[in-house]
Amino acid sequence: MPAKILSQLISLTMEVGEIIMSHRKNAGNFSIKSDNTPVTQADKASNELIINTLKKLTPNIPILSEESSNIPFSIRKSWDEYWLIDPLDGTRDFIDGSPDFCISIALIRNHYPDFGLIYSPFHKVHYYRLPDQSSMKMVDKMSHKISTKKPKRSEKIVVGRYSNKNKPLKNHLNSKTDFETFKLGSALKFCLIAEGVYDCYPKFGRCSEWDTAAGVYILEGAGGTVLDLNNKPLTYNLKENTLSPAFRAVGYQENLKDKSTEVISFVTEPIEI
Repeated sequence: MPAKILSQLISLTMEVGEIIMSHRKNAGNFSIKSDNTPVTQADKASNELIINTLKKLTPNIPILSEESSNIPFSIRKSWDEYWLIDPLDGTRDFIDGSPDFCISIALIRNHYPDFGLIYSPFHKVHYYRLPDQSSMKMVDKMSHKISTKKPKRSEKIVVGRYSNKNKPLKNHLNSKTDFETFKLGSALKFCLIAEGVYDCYPKFGRCSEWDTAAGVYILEGAGGTVLDLNNKPLTYNLKENTLSPAFRAVGYQENLKDKSTEVISFVTEPIEI
């Protein structure tokens, strides 16, 4: 099914991207949600258009979005297929004037992504993966296959711009040698590992399922791996809350030989948006 509506989803995200970009001058006008994270008019406008369009394209598939996440688990637990979206991933980047924000759309089937689409409105670049296919990057309506790369010299580790000071991440980095760190917001981190720009993304702070789903599927389709600290794949819609566990996303799987991780408590870690 995603293959049949891919062109519509590409058009949708481009339209949504233009709306988001039109709000950049007023990005400083935001409110704070109950979870203490900011929301802008761009988040709300993007959410409305994406949800309304998906309802028309796939009326029988339910939708879970960051901006409409109050659907109780008693209802969600019966879903074996649903859209999982973040209408503006990287809201804090957007507010601060950084270009590192994106639109993230995933289709979850049986608790795991089966389609992923990420669009960078600033750069006008799409990353996507159809079921059981390789991951693609689209620029100016031209798509090409992307793949991860083996580190040539020092390992390039990408971390969140606003979540790079937590203690577990510092401990992880202190255990390593011969590496460089780079700061980047949103799920674009998965995409840049998928095309070989970076090598690893360790995430030890809090994030939500809509922050990871599309990126996980795209990275895996380019040869990468995403595992939690128990070396298990991430799963979706199996519990009351929608938090993803701590994880390591890598392009070159040999990087997973580093086992220097620890059990992480999410109580005091900030949410990266």
